[in-house]
Order: sequence, then C-alpha cells, then structure tokens
Amino acid sequence: MVAISPQPQKMTIEEYLEWEPQQEIRYEYVNGEVIAMTGGTIPHNDIALNFYRALYPHLRSRGCRVNVSDVKLQVTPNSPYYYPDVIVSCDAQDVNARKFIQNPTIIAEVLSPGTSSRDRGEKFTNYLTIPSLQEYLLIDSEKISVERYSRGEGRMWLYYPYGDGDIITLSSIEFEFAIALLYEGAVF
Repeated sequence: MVAISPQPQKMTIEEYLEWEPQQEIRYEYVNGEVIAMTGGTIPHNDIALNFYRALYPHLRSRGCRVNVSDVKLQVTPNSPYYYPDVIVSCDAQDVNARKFIQNPTIIAEVLSPGTSSRDRGEKFTNYLTIPSLQEYLLIDSEKISVERYSRGEGRMWLYYPYGDGDIITLSSIEFEFAIALLYEGAVF
C-alpha cells in the first residue's frame, strides 16, 4: 500500500471510526492524524495475493482467518489503526469480526519505496507491542527478499532473512512455503 500525505484535519478516535467508513478510499489513523491510502503497484498486489492464496487453504481448517489490504487492524483502542497488506488471526474474537482485527498472529507488509521506511519504523514499532502478534514479515516488492521477525522470550524478537531459493517457515501456524511462491508472476 502506498501512503500519501496526511490529511490536514485532526480527529478523535470516535470521529475517525465514524467518518472513515463513509470515505471512498481507506485511511489509517495515528494519534489524531488520518493518512490516505492509495493503491500499490501490480507486483505489490501480486505478492500480497500470492501470500493470501498460499495461506488460505492451510488456515481454513485451523479456525484462523487471513485477509488482505482492505481489513483494518486496531493496535490499541485509542490508536493507531492500520491496513496491513496481509493479516492472519487465529483468535476467536477476530474470526467473527466485522470492523477490525484486534489480535493478529501474523502481519505482513509488502514493501515499496514509498512505504518502506514507515513499515520498518512506525508500523514495526507499533506492531511489536501487540501481545498476540507472533510473526511480522517485510516482503520486498522490487527484489526477492523477505525478512521475518518472530517473537522470542520476553521482549526479544528473532530475525530471519530469506532470499532466492529459500523456504520460509511460519512457526506460529506450522506452515512452510518456498519464497518463489510469493513472487510467482510478479514482474520487477
């Protein structure tokens, strides 16, 4: 997803939650500021959909759900609210959610030049505070490269880089797949 300039108005969380569903485009919310989200590139979309297609059959029988970019994530009740590129939740409360996901197991962001610093900075910092989150993936849209952060003991997060030819392991959902699957059909 490509973030564009923040909107000038400030709003409360209540105003945002009432206002945003009425808009033609999606907006993320961070500490009173709303940030319009525009569409990504075709490779960005292909990568997110390839990941979704790989996960869906595996998660369907496990009582988990997987969604792509149009599903909002509530980091905390007050702020922020984001739209991750791919989000997995195995929490019973989220399986029947209608407005947003609150207890993700896995979050993946597909990196683009316009969003990379935000996905690695602000979002990364906020995502790691979510108690249910077990794995965070940063998937490059311009070359074959995936970075996986996996929750360790206490506040420790373990880093796993993947490149061409590697098999990615998502231990939180007991799933392995070839990195090539993510990039199938994606043109750089």
